[in-house]
Amino acid sequence: MIRFILLQNRQGKTRLAKYYVPLEDSEKHKVEYEVHRLVVNRDPKFTNFVEFRTHKVIYRRYAGLFFSICVDITDNELVYLECIHLFVEILDHFFSNVCELDLVFNFHKVYLILDEFILAGELQETSKKIGLRRPQSSVVYNTSTSSTSSWSRAKKCPGLHACRVSVLVRQRRPSSAQISCITAS
Repeated sequence: MIRFILLQNRQGKTRLAKYYVPLEDSEKHKVEYEVHRLVVNRDPKFTNFVEFRTHKVIYRRYAGLFFSICVDITDNELVYLECIHLFVEILDHFFSNVCELDLVFNFHKVYLILDEFILAGELQETSKKIGLRRPQSSVVYNTSTSSTSSWSRAKKCPGLHACRVSVLVRQRRPSSAQISCITAS
């Protein structure tokens, strides 16, 4: 069973933390600090598996980020190493060349992908296609009902365009300049 998942940069800043066992906030900060010290100071020629308290931490470094998963001591390390790699592939495909800033500014999407991928501390889905299906459909729905930043994307899709126009008409209030133009004509 997965105890927690951490995404940390080289400076120790935690970019994503998901705990599947209850811990106090002070204990969470302590665990994040200890895992960071354990993983960052480790020589790259050693394995990516480290004993941590009564569990194991499996980690992998991608660019400046460390993806760490803490699991039971009896779990298979290679499965979770592949799990980390699959999660990174899904993030990379979803954000098209993911970087740390994507994770910071779109953390809600990252949690959505993670929740689709891992459920209650157990690996739920191992297919990249299926793992991407629901988050992509959710993002299409959210962009069609939120701000105008994705208006240009909506113009490319004729099916979404008609829906987008009606949503924007309902959400936006006309400005005073638009009101004066309407009353003048």
